[in-house]
Amino acid sequence: MKKVGKPMRSEQAIFDELAKLCVSPGYVHAVAYLCFRDNMILYSGEMKADDMQQLFSKGRLIRTETSTVIGLMLKSDVDYTLPAPKTLEGYVNKTEALLEEIHHTMSAAFWKDIDPAKIADKDFNPFTSGAVLREPIFYGGESAYSFQYRDFSPAKYARDDDWLAANKQFSIQNARDVVYAISRLQDVKAGDTFQSMRTAAPNEWTFLPCFTFSIQEVADCARMAPAVVERVLKAFAAPAGACNEQFTALNDFNIINASPLILMPDGCYALFHIYSLVEALYEAPFYWMGADKTYVSTAMKHRGLFTEQFAVERLTQIFGADNVLSNIDIFGSKGTKLGEIDVLVLFGDRALVLQAKSKRLTLEARRGNDLQIKDDFKKSIQDSSDQAYLCAQLLEEGKCAFRDAAGNAVPLPEKLKRIYVLCLIADHYPALSFQTRQFLKCTPTATISPPFIMDVFALDAMSEMLGSPLQLLSYIDRRTGYTERLMASHELTILSYHLKQNLWLNDKYDMVMLEDDISADLDLAMLVRREGIPGKNTPDGILTRFTATTLGRITKAIETSPEPATIDLGFTLLTLDEETVIAASKAIDQIVQLGVADGKCHDFSASLGQGDTGLTIHCNNDPIETAGPILQRHCHARKYTERARTWFGVCLSPNDQALRFGINLDFPWQQSDEMDVVTKGMGKATRLHAVTSKPRSNGPKVGRNAPCPCGSGLKFKKCCRL
Repeated sequence: MKKVGKPMRSEQAIFDELAKLCVSPGYVHAVAYLCFRDNMILYSGEMKADDMQQLFSKGRLIRTETSTVIGLMLKSDVDYTLPAPKTLEGYVNKTEALLEEIHHTMSAAFWKDIDPAKIADKDFNPFTSGAVLREPIFYGGESAYSFQYRDFSPAKYARDDDWLAANKQFSIQNARDVVYAISRLQDVKAGDTFQSMRTAAPNEWTFLPCFTFSIQEVADCARMAPAVVERVLKAFAAPAGACNEQFTALNDFNIINASPLILMPDGCYALFHIYSLVEALYEAPFYWMGADKTYVSTAMKHRGLFTEQFAVERLTQIFGADNVLSNIDIFGSKGTKLGEIDVLVLFGDRALVLQAKSKRLTLEARRGNDLQIKDDFKKSIQDSSDQAYLCAQLLEEGKCAFRDAAGNAVPLPEKLKRIYVLCLIADHYPALSFQTRQFLKCTPTATISPPFIMDVFALDAMSEMLGSPLQLLSYIDRRTGYTERLMASHELTILSYHLKQNLWLNDKYDMVMLEDDISADLDLAMLVRREGIPGKNTPDGILTRFTATTLGRITKAIETSPEPATIDLGFTLLTLDEETVIAASKAIDQIVQLGVADGKCHDFSASLGQGDTGLTIHCNNDPIETAGPILQRHCHARKYTERARTWFGVCLSPNDQALRFGINLDFPWQQSDEMDVVTKGMGKATRLHAVTSKPRSNGPKVGRNAPCPCGSGLKFKKCCRL
């Protein structure tokens, strides 16, 4: 007899059962336990990335899940009676089981929409349906750090302070300081509660005190007048008597997301998730102002200005004020305005074209409405991308007039090798990376990159960790080059992988998926830098391993140089693996030692990667007018013998290994009778992975007084002799 499995229940049936559970007597203590278990990080001494791994556990409830149960708990008056341990344990187990069942039910929608007969069709894509997208939208990772929400809020609403003062009787800085005080207070209370439970009887155990506080406690911690604190708390609290009646399905409006504070009968407040409060601080004031019909257009304008200004500030930190321009108008030959670039970065022969948007994913889209999801994406992402691409194309053509906000002409490079298109949004956009893969339409060119879609939080982390033009441009270059082959729930995961492993994908892989736990090292570094947590402020990886090597020092020396040749060389050096960097550095160290010992010119050449590019390093103190042409001829000869597309040349000072100058030969290889004669007898360049403890030439021995095989026309002893 065939065994029949238990039929899967509908999502609504499970949700309704969960709603009944959440209004059980004393259920608030189950919420407190779950929030403590799944959100508190316990560590001793310095925090380590391993201490954060529990945040990526498959068994952990994510914030959207805990917000769901808290919202359902508010559908009735909260009963604060402490239940018996067995009852409390039953609440916890039942909650986890029902939430897991909801997840399975939602995930099943993916398989439901797959038609086996259509799988072979190249145009078949089941990921675009609203039913499928609900899952990554609801369960996708958070794209912002809590301190980003908290600390970006004053800048976001600084222009709206007059409205806040008139309508809420506090400033945005007041609100930020109250939120910060609550987070500090809860950290202290968590430790105190945990310690007190060690001596309490099991039937008295509760984590609820970790999450409750009085107005006076916050006022003391913030050193602020209690009346101001009370006004802030009321602004972010669910109204007294609110029963969240509209929250009848998983993706309905949940009041706890907009008003995460809960007023308790004794006048104190409860907050179960600090992240919910900082997100409300960042987002809720816009909705307050949006309800004021006389002010909504002003609020919208201010939000757009914040996004643009944020981009300017972060990019200026990296590229310098002279290289970052905002509000650039583009005019055709007849004076017709053809486009506008929100932020333009010009650095060497590279350009960044950034367009800012502030549209959010609507509630209807979160419910799985196919048309609304696509409409939101078009208004938030596609329109921004289209506008950026138009501007990038006009920039590439070089036929238009570019003028700044004051009407001054913007001088452009004679030729741009690469234009990177960036689309920046101001708010968390659930499953942004996933939706971009499904919906974004663009046509990259040899010069214009695929669009890099990001939010202000990702840009902030990139500018924090990749602090030089070369580091940031190199990351953007590779990130946009892997658009179709790389998948992660959000950009912070990919950035963390880059910092640890150097973002490089082997051509044999069609798709690489990165799990969220990879971001633990970046998460820790950002906490250390922004919150003062004791720990490592830089992940062990590309920013730490190569700094002590000679090649690492060369890279550091060219990080801020806008010279096109050095940018290209920097891109190449930053793609090398650790073993190659160490081997090449040892070879360079040897020619430097020889140069110091005999005062003569010594060189080292190596082919990089698959042989399509290479590097020659000369070490001498010769005048540049002498050393430059010699290095140029040597690189030309090496490039020809290797049949390489590009070849880099670097001249170092033997005394301190300082970078003197560099060159870049970049053109297709072509057979030449003249070069065949010049390079006759010239050995093959060393493969970096084959470098041993001593650099060597693989070609025939050349006499001291013979013509140098590099083609300089000088005797070997006067040119490239080691």
